[in-house]
Amino acid sequence: MSLDAETVRRVARLARLRVVDADIPRLTDEMNGILGWVEQLQAVDTEGVEPLAGGNPGGASLPWREDRVTDGGMADAVLANAPDRQGDWYGVPKVVE
Repeated sequence: MSLDAETVRRVARLARLRVVDADIPRLTDEMNGILGWVEQLQAVDTEGVEPLAGGNPGGASLPWREDRVTDGGMADAVLANAPDRQGDWYGVPKVVE
């Protein structure tokens, strides 16, 4: 598959990219190069190769942690640089009268 200048303009418009006419030939060559690489990848024989999901060969799963709500236990570290601290909270000026 080979792209022409009009197709590149259409792709740019669909992607909402402003492309000046002087850049169209360069973009056409680059996009055709990308499509060439995709065609090469499609030619690779993958017969007998099991698909990977998330780069996790063997299908081992990660351990789950208990789903519980916490405050993180780091209030002092989080508020260390606060300009105005009120207990475990940021102090902010009142904006509504």
